[in-house]
Amino acid sequence: MCHVSVTNNNVIILILTVVLVIVDCINKSDSNLSIGINFAYPFRLNRVEFDVPMCEGRRQERLYLIGDFSSSAEFFVTIAVFSFLYSLLATVVYIFFQNKYRENNRGPLIDFIVMVVFSFMWLVSSSAWAKGLSDVKAATDPDEVVLLMSACKVQTNKCSSVYGPRWSGLNTSVVFGYLNFVLWAGNIWFVFKETGWHKGGAARYPASSSEKQTTAFNQQVYNQGSFDQSGGAFTGTGDFAQSEYSQVGNYSGPTSYTNQ
Repeated sequence: MCHVSVTNNNVIILILTVVLVIVDCINKSDSNLSIGINFAYPFRLNRVEFDVPMCEGRRQERLYLIGDFSSSAEFFVTIAVFSFLYSLLATVVYIFFQNKYRENNRGPLIDFIVMVVFSFMWLVSSSAWAKGLSDVKAATDPDEVVLLMSACKVQTNKCSSVYGPRWSGLNTSVVFGYLNFVLWAGNIWFVFKETGWHKGGAARYPASSSEKQTTAFNQQVYNQGSFDQSGGAFTGTGDFAQSEYSQVGNYSGPTSYTNQ
């Protein structure tokens, strides 16, 4: 049994992504040159709020980002957590309860089924999170965020972004997700070799070969036995004739004795 799981929950949970934009109004006193927009896991962007100036006196407006991508992110993290817990449980069972694991071949079969399920779930969750991350990037693009501000729709006002989010950590989480899929899918073969399905298939072919050898040997023994029986029957016939002849010769003695 081989269990390898690369979890990356901390990559997603601890990353705080920031978008920094500026709104330069005609009236410099109304400007805001440092508008920070913070968002993180689970990426419910429609709940991320930030205040921006309207360039009309001291008035400000409260805006929200667009989109809710928590489902794909939470699904991805859930699979990572459960796979990590199962890896720990399987390691303990394999080390301390080896006899129970191999008893009645039940442990390897359960392990094999769980491996197949987790491999499939890693593929699905990684693909879903990759699509979700792509949508998060589009929704938090600084150029798209600037379009949400009413002050930036006036040509006399100047709006721009200082810097955008850094995606290296989140991109790494997607790579680790697909890496987990490869590792879990590769473990399927090693667990399959411990199941009764693999052992039964391996024992089937030698049995067929031995059956052929046994059949050939029995046929040879049968042929030899038939030949010996034929020879014995012939010999027995000869002995029977000789015995009969002797009986006839010996029978003349008593006959002559009676006549006398």
